[in-house]
Amino acid sequence: MIFYPAIDLKDGQCVRLLHGEMDKATVFNDDPAAQAKRFEQHGSQWLHIVDLNGAFAGQPVNGAAVNGILDAVDIPVQLGGGIRDMATIDMWLKRGVARVILGTIAVRDPDLVRAACARHPGRIALGIDARDGYVAVEGWAETAEITVLEMARQFEDAGAAAIIHTDIGRDGAMQGPNLEATAELAAAVKTPVILSGGVSSMDDLRRVKATPGIALDGVISGRAIYDGRIDVAEAVALLAEAA
Repeated sequence: MIFYPAIDLKDGQCVRLLHGEMDKATVFNDDPAAQAKRFEQHGSQWLHIVDLNGAFAGQPVNGAAVNGILDAVDIPVQLGGGIRDMATIDMWLKRGVARVILGTIAVRDPDLVRAACARHPGRIALGIDARDGYVAVEGWAETAEITVLEMARQFEDAGAAAIIHTDIGRDGAMQGPNLEATAELAAAVKTPVILSGGVSSMDDLRRVKATPGIALDGVISGRAIYDGRIDVAEAVALLAEAA
């Protein structure tokens, strides 16, 4: 199981939001590249990057910060936020992003997601952001009329590399992850599932490891790292241990 440190980008800085609300952002570092390098030095195998401004704008906004991260590290990076067309997908993958995350566009234009999966095997992840069991889109500003499970099953045979399941109600709130919903999703689909939202301590990570019948590809955490509640090196080692 892989531990993914998260770098959420707003106005060129590393921030964390509370419940996905842009006006409730806390700045943790004004040098995203240096933060990414620090995660790599502490043993991270992957980085999870989100262009928050891009998610609202529908196009990349923090491109300079993302490019700085890509230049600073050698480990693979997965990137989401504002990636809504094939040209942007192609651009980021050519630039060196290992995997792009498609969320809103998966609701708006599912055929594009299927085409991207076929064009870039193993390099497209599906971002499913959940609000009360339904999929949130447009930077979490809207909720679509499709459930998380319906969304996941819609792309079951598309060949996505992973599903990143984020519970918005838990995100940034330091209340622990929604293991039940994530376990239900992981059991219902063949696509590997990554848990995100609410992971606030090493005990949360131990709980993920100890939950019977839950097979996850990885866990994402952000605020808890910056707050000092999760040590990246320890988290990487814990999740890498055999169950």
